[in-house]
Parts: sequence; structure tokens; C-alpha cells
Amino acid sequence: MTSPEENLKQEGTDPRAVLFVTMMASFSTPFVLSAINIALPDMAADLGMTARALPWVSLSFLAAAGVLLVPMGKLADIYGRKRVFRLGFSLFTLASLLCALANSAGWLIFFRFLQGVGSSMVFGTGVAILTSVFPPARLGRAIGLTTASVYTGLCAGPVLGGAMVAAMGWRSIFYANVLIGLAVLWEMARSMKGEWRDARGDTFDLKGALVYVLSMSLLVTGTAAAATALGAALGAAGLAGLVLFARHELRAEHPVLDVKMMAANPGLLFSNLAALINYSATFSIGFLLSLYLQYVKGLGPGQAGLILLWMPALMALFSPLAGRMADKRDPGLIASAGMIVCTAGVLFFVFISAGSPVWLISAGLAVTGLGLALFSAPNTISVMSAVTPRCYSMASSTLSTMRVAGQMISMVAVAVIFTFYLGGTRLSPEKAEGLIQSSRAAMFLSAGLCAAGIYASLKRGKYPREAARS
Repeated sequence: MTSPEENLKQEGTDPRAVLFVTMMASFSTPFVLSAINIALPDMAADLGMTARALPWVSLSFLAAAGVLLVPMGKLADIYGRKRVFRLGFSLFTLASLLCALANSAGWLIFFRFLQGVGSSMVFGTGVAILTSVFPPARLGRAIGLTTASVYTGLCAGPVLGGAMVAAMGWRSIFYANVLIGLAVLWEMARSMKGEWRDARGDTFDLKGALVYVLSMSLLVTGTAAAATALGAALGAAGLAGLVLFARHELRAEHPVLDVKMMAANPGLLFSNLAALINYSATFSIGFLLSLYLQYVKGLGPGQAGLILLWMPALMALFSPLAGRMADKRDPGLIASAGMIVCTAGVLFFVFISAGSPVWLISAGLAVTGLGLALFSAPNTISVMSAVTPRCYSMASSTLSTMRVAGQMISMVAVAVIFTFYLGGTRLSPEKAEGLIQSSRAAMFLSAGLCAAGIYASLKRGKYPREAARS
């Protein structure tokens, strides 16, 4: 009996090329996200953006990805994971070029939305392709390396992004991403000849997909305007739509999202919930501290980037180790330990002030980075080991939806808090006290979410990895 890797070689696909493509794709998105945090003051000055508009540079991207991930994952299972991945990364690369050419805040936010559409096709398929290629004994290592690539992108963003912004302006960040995209697409055309369609006999549930997209869109729009009566109404309509979607999926022969499987599988259910909570609690830390270091501490983009490097550096360093540990031990327990460490790290920032020493900020970032490294790869392995091959893209896209939804919730919370403390004013050193108050409120919320995430992570129980592969 041949292994998945041997089958791929017979088809002309090198597993190492699959890993390289997945790692590079995993690098590119967080690179832009973290580099943008450093570039925000320059963007705001160049495009005339207010404090209220700044979070939407990230939020528009996350909203598009969060709405479309689940349908894109199902399409990939039916029509081909490589096909959907390649189309999505092509769109992401084109949108990166358009972002670099944007001449107003509105166009930049719209092109970031297009990047999110492309990313929804990449996020929902990358881990699924890896799981299709690598055997269980080596899956943890592959996912650990891919997770490390995510965090390497987060590392490179503040450092390279800060240097690029200082030397060439904020647009250079997006031009760099175009070059990465072209390299990934070239390697795919050269080395990835196989295709993965484990659900090729299914029909796509278009009605369920449309209900899901509409409901998520209403929920995202309503959440973003949560402080208004219209926002509350839209959010309530979105939640009602998701209830209708769940009822429809229970009756669908080939559901977009297998609600029955989720409900009957605590390992899958609570691993996704833990991911949602983790990213809701931690994603906005880089955004907030970038503004704090530049507007309150008076540091330049390059200096701020070096300090922010602590968190992704620890994540990149320890993620492969966490992945290898999860190959041999219960990944759920390792992920739970990571959530505990994340809680400790976020507590560093709850009492932030203008006089907080830089070493304390660095220590908090390092502890949080270690916690995220211990959580992310093992939690991904826990999800992917809980499903059969025909559901790999669906499981991957559902987990990515939790991640993106968590990131979106994190940024929406910041947007609401900024509106309350800062209104529509432009950020400046004179607004330092309002920025500090906003950061404290956001960090207090994050610490509470991390504490709740510990319970969700432990609740999944011990999952027998091989059971789902039989």
C-alpha cells in the first residue's frame, strides 16, 4: 500500500513543493497584516484617514474572508483544492497590486476587501491540502512548519515593514506581496500536478451557501455598527439567518457545513470554539501596541517594529516544536496549556500607561507569543484529526472562519472602543491619553476572553486521533 506522498510523486507532485507553497502562502497574509500596523500612521497622513476609519483597513479584509470561508471550503472539496487555492491566490495577488495603487482611503479599504475574498479561497484549502498529502505521523511537523510561516510573516511585517515604510513608503508593503504571490503561483504551476477532490460526487448546496453568506454579511455589518440601533437590528437579523442556515443544513444531503458532525464531535466543536476565543482575545494586540509605541512613546516605525517582533518571534520559534509534540501527545492538552500562557501574557497589558517601561511591553509580547505557539498548531491538528478526508477543506475552512471571525471581533471591539474614547478625531501625540484608555479597555476585555478560552479548550476532552482517519 503506497503512502499519500508516494501517490503524489507518481502524479508528478513533490510533497516538498506542496509544503513550500503552503508555507509561502501562509507567510504572505500575516506579513501584510502586521506590516500595515506599522504603516498606519503613514497611511493615515497620506490618505487623510480618521481614527474611526483606521481599523477598517484590517476589518474589511477580515470581513470578506470570514463571510466566504465556509462556502469556499466546500467548493474546494467538490471541485478541487488546488484549483480553488490557485484562483484565490491569484486574486489575492492582483488585489495587492490594486492596494498599492489606491489613491483614497475608500479605495484602499475596498481593495483590502478583494484581498479578503482571495484569502478565503486560500485559508480554506491550504491546511486541507497538507492533510491530504502528509500521513498522520508527519502531519504535526508539516502543520507546525506552516504555522511557523504564519508567525514568520508576523515577525517580518514589523521589521521589514517598518524599514520599507521608512525608505519607500507604505505602498511598498503591497508591492512586496505581489512579488511573493507571483513566486507562489509560478511554483504551483511548476511542481503541483495533482488534485484533491475527496467530495467530488457531492452537489454544492447553493441555497445554504447563499443563506450563510447573507447572514454572515448582516452579522458583520451589524457588529461593526453595534453602537447604533440599525447595527443591533442587522446583527439580530444575521443571527436569525444563521439559525435558519443551521436548520437547512440539518436536512441537506450535502451540506455546506455539516452541523450534525459538529454537534456530535466535541473535539471538533470545542477546538473551533477555542480558536474563536483565542483570536478574539489576541489579534488586536499588535494593532494597539503599534499605535501606543508610536503615538505615546514617540518611537519611529522601525523601532516600534523591533519591539513588536517579540511576539511573532516566539511564535515562529516554538510552533514547529509544538507541532512535533502534538504528533506524540494529546494536541488538545498542549493547546490548553498555550491558552493559559496567553492569558498570563495579556495580563501584562491591562495596566498599560504612558510610563510603562519598554522591557515590560517586550516581556508581555514574548509570553503571549509563546502561548500562541503552544496553542495554534496543536489546535489545528486536533481539528483536522477529527474528520474524514472528504471533509478536510470544510474542517480547514471552518477553523479558518473561527480564526478570521475572532480577528474580526477583535478589531470590531477596538473600533467600538476607539469611537467611544476618541470619536472621529485623527490620532496624534496630543490624543495619547485617549489612546491609553482605549488600549486598557481593549486589553481588559482580551484578558477575560483568554480566561474563558481555557475552559473551552479543556472541554474538548481527549480525542483519539486515528478514529477519524478510519
